[in-house]
Amino acid sequence: MNALLPLRGLLVKEVLQIFRDPSALLIAFLLPVILLFVDGFGISLDAKRMPLAVLIEAPAADTRDIVQALANSPYLEVVRIASTTEGAALITKGEARGMLVLREDFATRLRTQSRWPARAQLLVNATDPNTAGILEGYVQGALATWAAGQAREAVRSGGGIGVDARFWFNPALRSADFIVPGVIAFVMSMTGTLLTALIVAREWERGTMESMLASPAGMGELILAKLGSYFVLGLLAMLGAVAIAILIFGVPFRGSFGALLAASSLFLIFSLALGLLISTLARNQFVAAQLAFLLTMMPAMMLSGMIFDIASMPGWLQTVTYGVPARYLVDILQCLFLAGTVWPLILPNLAGLAVAATAAVVATLAVTRRRLD
Repeated sequence: MNALLPLRGLLVKEVLQIFRDPSALLIAFLLPVILLFVDGFGISLDAKRMPLAVLIEAPAADTRDIVQALANSPYLEVVRIASTTEGAALITKGEARGMLVLREDFATRLRTQSRWPARAQLLVNATDPNTAGILEGYVQGALATWAAGQAREAVRSGGGIGVDARFWFNPALRSADFIVPGVIAFVMSMTGTLLTALIVAREWERGTMESMLASPAGMGELILAKLGSYFVLGLLAMLGAVAIAILIFGVPFRGSFGALLAASSLFLIFSLALGLLISTLARNQFVAAQLAFLLTMMPAMMLSGMIFDIASMPGWLQTVTYGVPARYLVDILQCLFLAGTVWPLILPNLAGLAVAATAAVVATLAVTRRRLD
């Protein structure tokens, strides 16, 4: 029991400091909520109510039906125009994402057995290639739906091909269901690292760390006390972020809370140890904050699979992503939220988090001891 007295004293000291210093509570509870709301609502791969300029050179019953089919789409907002010049101006000013042109002979070719099929011209603002491709898909889908309705009897008599599409894990195709779990990993990367990086760097600035080092406690006990006290804060922040994802964003949680706690714990150990390492190297709050953002925000945003598909990256960059622990947490969270507890996917990612957490703790012990000798 006497051997645990220094550790117990350090833990009491850390708990008292947390309640006396509101910055720790703000980082643990307010920062995740703000980032989760901003990123969760602000980052979206869904494109709805996209303005589409439509020009009909020779109005007819069929062309009016097509325009109505486009207007009925929840993803398109039809803007009727009188000329291609007007449509080009709307696209240039950003008031329309594209322009659909139905030429004079469009309706005629629809109603006759012409050698040349009726064709529509779609002009799209492709400054954002992803949005341009989405708009093209929406327009083609609306036109195909209309054409299928017109040719239903012909298809029924002639056979044709029918495709029944089923979407697994995210049947509503909501980008929030995919993005929000990744945002949680991104938020916890920053929160966990900042909790220790800024607060411990402040202790270096104030000289209180030197007082702790003069105590009978060993370096391992000092680091364990820091990790243990802020680990509880980080875990509560993680559970709060998960609750917001379920209750506010409506993301389903289909997995095991045990697997969630295991992944969260390993990731928090890594993040908190990384923050301690940064504070030891910097010993300055401003520098520590810059390093924390550089080492957590950018990799978690760009290389974790939170937004950008890792499989679409160059091979060498895919290899780099294995050194980003947020990648493993993103995979686990997306699996737990959308698919359930799929252990063949979760276990390798848990192993990756365990390696990252161990490496961060070992590096912190080694660097801290070396710089204090």
